[in-house]
Amino acid sequence: MNGDFEALEQCIGHRFRERALLERALTHASYLQDHPTAPGNNQRLEFLGDSVLQLVLTEALFSLYPADREGDLSERRAMLGKGRFLSQLAREVGLDRCLRLGAAEESTGGRERDAALEDAFEALVGAVQLDGGIEAARRAVLGVYGDIPARLASLEVHANPKGRLQEIIQPKHGNNAVRYEVVSTEGADHERKYEVAVYVLESRAGTGRGSSKKIAEEEAARAALKVFDTGPGSP
Repeated sequence: MNGDFEALEQCIGHRFRERALLERALTHASYLQDHPTAPGNNQRLEFLGDSVLQLVLTEALFSLYPADREGDLSERRAMLGKGRFLSQLAREVGLDRCLRLGAAEESTGGRERDAALEDAFEALVGAVQLDGGIEAARRAVLGVYGDIPARLASLEVHANPKGRLQEIIQPKHGNNAVRYEVVSTEGADHERKYEVAVYVLESRAGTGRGSSKKIAEEEAARAALKVFDTGPGSP
């Protein structure tokens, strides 16, 4: 476990002076069921880390997108600062290998649970802030996030593939260059499956399947983006 802790410190670019803070950040509540004398779990650090993370992301987005309105900045921050994306970051830095869990939680897959990883990531940010101050927390967070515009582009594609495809094609070819067509439907009304093709300039660019036309269209757009999306600044 110590080796995993050291690897985690290297990944986030911060070596803890107070190792107990790091251990606390990685201690799930279930761990105390098996180790009742342990000093505590990571819930209070999670509370602190959430606020620190929101501050760092707010500053970064404010600087990166000077023309964005408040609502747009808030949407970007929400994509970067909540949910499964934080658990993805936790896995990237190896936090999943470092979690201290109770035996029951471990046996039921707690180490892979998104909620546990999200909470631990926020707790880790809080621990860095307490150990090294806000500048250390800022360096760690921004180091883990890396290229924020690229992160956002990836998240936006997943959240709104049709919008991203339109954003790429429209500037050069106009509003009507992209269209969707239902290729086939199958199944009874209550379990209907749709197959949709997306055409760009009347050439088929991708197909998708789903339980609704909307889902199938989104899958088709994702398929097309593999061809057309070459980065945040495409077309």
